[in-house]
Amino acid sequence: MGTVDRTELLDKLSTAGREMSAATVMYHATLAARQGLSATEEKTIDLLERLGPLTPGELGRQSGLAPASVTGLIDRLERKGFARRAAHPSDGRRVLVELDRERTFAGLAPLFADWFSSLQEMYEGFTDAELATILRFMTEAAHRQREATAKLTTEGTPGT
Repeated sequence: MGTVDRTELLDKLSTAGREMSAATVMYHATLAARQGLSATEEKTIDLLERLGPLTPGELGRQSGLAPASVTGLIDRLERKGFARRAAHPSDGRRVLVELDRERTFAGLAPLFADWFSSLQEMYEGFTDAELATILRFMTEAAHRQREATAKLTTEGTPGT
């Protein structure tokens, strides 16, 4: 790529971000549908897999979803056999939402294999410094998107 001015570079970055977002949503929606899940349910399973058991409040904070949405989400994941409510080990008044790991990994893990393999291949084309920059960008972008989700969740519907 030749010399590109900052305005053009930011334009291209914006377009690439939108393309990545669309590809990500479509991939996860397709993957989720293969297991009878919504994309939100599939991404909640991802949160629980990465972070471990969470209280419903913690799940709401991590996902940016409103409490009523989290309750319905947990109910659906329980009905479908992907998660369960369990007693909190140190506070009997609280519950934790935990994965049914056997059910989850038997159904979802094989669907990710090709994608993960493709990513590993792609990573080989970058230096450690480039990977560190990509990691910094992705981490900050995810943080800002969670903030935007939380803001949308707490704001009323436009026009109401």
